[in-house]
Amino acid sequence: MNKSWEYKKIGDVCTVERGGSPRPIDKFITDDENGINWIKIGDTTDSMYITHTAQKIIPEGMKKSRYVKPGDFLLSNSMSFGRPYILQIDGCIHDGWLVLRDDEELFDKRFLYYYLSSKTTYEKFKSMAVGGVVNNLNSEMVRKVEVPIPDKSEQSDVADLMDKLTKVIDNRKKELYYLDELIKARFVEMFGDERNSKCYPVIKVKDVADVQVGVVIKPSQYYTDSEHGVKAFRSLNIGEMHIKDDDWVYFSEEGQKKNAKSVLHKNDLVIVRSGAPGTACVITDAFDGSNAVDVIIAHPDMEKVNPYYLCAYTNYPHGKHQIEEGTGGAAQQHFNVGKYKEMDLIYPPKAEQDAFVAFVAQTDKSKVAVQKALDETQTLFDSLMQEYFG
Repeated sequence: MNKSWEYKKIGDVCTVERGGSPRPIDKFITDDENGINWIKIGDTTDSMYITHTAQKIIPEGMKKSRYVKPGDFLLSNSMSFGRPYILQIDGCIHDGWLVLRDDEELFDKRFLYYYLSSKTTYEKFKSMAVGGVVNNLNSEMVRKVEVPIPDKSEQSDVADLMDKLTKVIDNRKKELYYLDELIKARFVEMFGDERNSKCYPVIKVKDVADVQVGVVIKPSQYYTDSEHGVKAFRSLNIGEMHIKDDDWVYFSEEGQKKNAKSVLHKNDLVIVRSGAPGTACVITDAFDGSNAVDVIIAHPDMEKVNPYYLCAYTNYPHGKHQIEEGTGGAAQQHFNVGKYKEMDLIYPPKAEQDAFVAFVAQTDKSKVAVQKALDETQTLFDSLMQEYFG
């Protein structure tokens, strides 16, 4: 917090109003391109701006909604509450939004955006929000939150700096995305797509790996609160080709002994069964000896298959489409061990598998450098947000 800045309550400097929805909304939705933009949470992106809508409503709907204009702020007041956006379009908003209008033009819109999106402001909203499962904000709560009002030129300087850092962060994320896409493109170049295996033989996963499942019967009975226990992989620890090293549960020593069959070792694969079925990663040295809860485990025969090749095949469309076809369950998608065992696997010579994995390792070195630069920039961004708005 900058003590030299003047602070006022949002309600003293902005008009704050809640949206409204004509009901039943289906009767007001139109395909007419001249209809009025109907602005929903689903129309947002990672950008600070809202630029388009997927749906429009007929003019009669305006009478039972709230009309908003370019330059207005929208603040989500339920679910992902407290998230701000700047409008670049006009339209109508439902009661899941609050609109903030800077009628006196006191703010550089970007400065206000960064303030409203800061952790400090979010915590203020969070402490004020009401509700059980879903937290909600209302206009009166938001009016009471204080906002800094430095000179407008200073606002612009702060916003320009944060914009520059945001752009660098976005570019670094794009670099990581393109490096991942490069790996996928190399896989297709070497082995063909899921419809064309370049005449390589097709076998079953069970021909090159022993497949089983992690602990599924009351796994919580083996949990311990101590981080000195044994890490146990769950679905949320499995990313596409990478391990998500957070939010662990731990098995007690006794639980580890009773579930020796699901102990993981270096080069094993763990594959998600429910939620995002088929997402897979390979166990590294750091996680050798860990356990697994309700996920598929594949112990590859290292003489027959490179585990990272098998992992890539599982994650990419080659395996993904088969997994989607083999997934059962309506509310919760579920992929079982038997389906994975029987999954078709394009089977190039081991030397070619190894060559692909070497390419991945080389590309991963570039990813590490980009990720480090991203982390450093994100740290600087967070520290400046704290300095200005903390």
